[in-house]
Amino acid sequence: MNFDEIIPRAGTGSLKYDFGPERLGRDDLLPMWVADMDFAVPDCVREALLRTVDHRIYGYTETKEDYARSVIGWIERRSGYTFPKEALVKTPGVVFAIGMAVQAFTDPGDVVLIQNPVYYPFREVIEDNGRRAVSSDLVLKENHYEIDFEDLERVIREQKVRLMLLCSPHNPVGRVWERWELERIAELAERYDFLVVSDEIHSDFIADGHTHTIFASLSEQVAERTITCTAPTKTFNLAGLQISNIFITDRTLRRLFIKRLDAAGYSQANTFGVFACKAAYDEGEAWYREMWRYVQDNQAYFREFVARELPQLRVVRSEGTYLLWVDFRALGLSEKELQRLLTDGAHLWLDSGAIFGSCGRGFQRFNVACPRSILRQALEQLKEAVQGLSPAADR
Repeated sequence: MNFDEIIPRAGTGSLKYDFGPERLGRDDLLPMWVADMDFAVPDCVREALLRTVDHRIYGYTETKEDYARSVIGWIERRSGYTFPKEALVKTPGVVFAIGMAVQAFTDPGDVVLIQNPVYYPFREVIEDNGRRAVSSDLVLKENHYEIDFEDLERVIREQKVRLMLLCSPHNPVGRVWERWELERIAELAERYDFLVVSDEIHSDFIADGHTHTIFASLSEQVAERTITCTAPTKTFNLAGLQISNIFITDRTLRRLFIKRLDAAGYSQANTFGVFACKAAYDEGEAWYREMWRYVQDNQAYFREFVARELPQLRVVRSEGTYLLWVDFRALGLSEKELQRLLTDGAHLWLDSGAIFGSCGRGFQRFNVACPRSILRQALEQLKEAVQGLSPAADR
């Protein structure tokens, strides 16, 4: 397992590498933005896909109990919690599932709660479906984001929230929510009678010293009002195979969700996604553990480089995900000036914090799931650009 290997992705239709001209009008930027990894998948996944290819027929494919056992078993080994197999519903992606949940469990004009700065498709899916997105913004304290529970309850009460989109672990700020924090959210959900869609797609990326708590695992009552979104796609770099696993314990909610899937014309999952998922969960444990150690070392390298070479910047403390949230505000630049620094100066393609909500202005999201040499190159380019801002910045 060589995570230092550089596998050229340009010219493969890669969203990350090939669409700079269409999105930014540039083809000279090192991409550190969209959340897929620059690592080869585990051999077990490649072999499963090759067997599928060699079969030469790619017809409608459905799963049996062995697939559910693989998915549920993986989650159980990580968390100790066992979802009932009848709760499993497959979709082509977590964002798709969130859209289906918004349609199934709210009406046009209803309010859906998010916690900015948060993964920007949350707001897009809400608003594109004719609902209203409201945020109880997270609060940055001592380089660490927290929930303002007083504000959270106020927003829920005043806005009559029908559904909450919980990002757990949180993308982009890297929080792994403590059990007591999730319990307080669960209490509010019961008191004010709203459902929770818990996006747990990054739950395999938990830093040492932290524990991911599945929201639905808090109690049977919590599970009955929760839609849990999981997928192998972040963990094993399978995003292009379009497979996710959604757990809905309550029978009525599950029926409403499936009805919405039917209305969208979706039935069987992607054939290759099904076999890749099962192989990854059954045989990919060693690859996963080595990959995550490598990525955590990347994060440490990033933090050490910034502390030593770019003290004007601040890397927000990360507890989970393979993303880092970096504060550029001390540079005193406007949003346009910051983007110009990053593209024209550093030749980097990052996710601007502003797209994660207004409270993300002045921040940037870095994807560090890449070979160390690519990360080193990105940081050196950033260092040169920041030092070039003024003579005083040179050392």
